[in-house]
Amino acid sequence: MSLIVLLLLPFIGSCLAAILPHNARNAESFLAGLVALIGAIQMALWFPQIADGGVIREEYFWLPSLGMNFVLRIDGFAWLFSMLVLGIGALVSLYARYYMSPDDPVPRFFAFFLAFMGAMLGLVMSGNLIQIVFFWELTSLFSFLLIGYWHHRADARRGAYMALMVTGAGGLALL
Repeated sequence: MSLIVLLLLPFIGSCLAAILPHNARNAESFLAGLVALIGAIQMALWFPQIADGGVIREEYFWLPSLGMNFVLRIDGFAWLFSMLVLGIGALVSLYARYYMSPDDPVPRFFAFFLAFMGAMLGLVMSGNLIQIVFFWELTSLFSFLLIGYWHHRADARRGAYMALMVTGAGGLALL
């Protein structure tokens, strides 16, 4: 599996989760857990290349007229954080299966959750500053959507707005 496939896997899973029926809570949880597990297994297979200081790097033509390429890389630090994202993602998908009420729009939660996982993976695998800013902002957006999941509650809306302000300020500081 390539780095780009690993990056796209949660986003594809997010699209699939969004179109599952409202009552398919087992399928959605299984899908999210499977995406995280496949990613973690692939990361574990890359460990021997990373353990001795190696770097896995892929580069794709993005904006060649500006001399910018889409670069994904995994070094020891990125490997560690990717494993954290994927491992915690697998545990959250299991926990959320039992935590969510039957009345909750579960497909929306898992769609946002998988997209958030993909944004975090993109952030830790980014090979240049423009990608870091892009994936940081995606993480901010999906964090806002997850925190505000129960948007009918005032505290959820307030928390989502606060998270958006804090991560937006962090994005400005990053620039």
